[in-house]
Amino acid sequence: MPEILIVGEDICQQVVSRSDAFAAVENVFAAMSQGDAWNFPVVREALGHADALYGFKSGFDRAGMALGVKSGGYWPGNMARGLTNHQSTVFLFDPDTGQLSALVGGNYLTAVRTAASSAVSIDHLARKDARVLGMVGAGHQSTFQLRAAAEQRDFEKVVAWNPHPDMLPKLGAVAEELGLPFEAVTREELGAQADVIITITSAFEPLLMADWIKPGTHIACMGTDTVGKQEVDPALLARATVFTDEVAQSITLGEAQHAVQAGMISAEEITPIGHVINGTNAGRQTDAEITLFDGTGVGLQDLAVAQVAARVARARGLAAVAQL
Repeated sequence: MPEILIVGEDICQQVVSRSDAFAAVENVFAAMSQGDAWNFPVVREALGHADALYGFKSGFDRAGMALGVKSGGYWPGNMARGLTNHQSTVFLFDPDTGQLSALVGGNYLTAVRTAASSAVSIDHLARKDARVLGMVGAGHQSTFQLRAAAEQRDFEKVVAWNPHPDMLPKLGAVAEELGLPFEAVTREELGAQADVIITITSAFEPLLMADWIKPGTHIACMGTDTVGKQEVDPALLARATVFTDEVAQSITLGEAQHAVQAGMISAEEITPIGHVINGTNAGRQTDAEITLFDGTGVGLQDLAVAQVAARVARARGLAAVAQL
């Protein structure tokens, strides 16, 4: 009987670093751009129970030989129970046989791969002289986003806004740990000051308007991964040069869904960031250009980091082993 590795949440945190996640996500975006990796259609639905969103993301990376599915979603009441709102598990399969090869905890990996995605976009699209980082959102994933973004540019300050201001001190503590001054501001002030903005909320309405954003800004929209969710004004996408992890998801369940439905942009105007990584698209053209990355979160990201977790946990003897 084949062995099945079981890699728990605590082991994932031990064996997958931010740099590991960055490399895995950047590589899989490049593989998608080259036609070596495919995401399968996403299932993402409201359960009608506990206000939860639940679904599946899956794919196959022929270059990295990763096949599998992430099952999970978002339970907004979990925080009150002392649990993470995002809950997920990754199932990896042997691409040669279809047999289950690993069960990997997906909560930490989802946070670190989502942060890696925006970090990749900042690395490839933000101005080199970006100095002020703007954070919209202060939930669990925002701290991962802040830590990953801070490694991409020489930021001198963090400005932040959250619909619940009482959550901002936790994000401010991370900024202080990183040696960055932190200021809670209005959304308009955030747009006026920030050179790079990360939105990481569960909003269903625009939180940033197009007129608030100054020329040259890079925006990573990381919270919209479901039909109906929305973080920014559709006019901002019409004003910006838009990049994404996967165009099919961007126009159906990502931030671009609203601008596309309104006829303000077309799918052909959205560029996979893998093209920039591979050098087939130049990315940012001028210092005044606004670039926007629509990070919808693809299944291949989950498989890439889960594969790292399984490989390193096996090598270090940290994974449990079972048989079906």
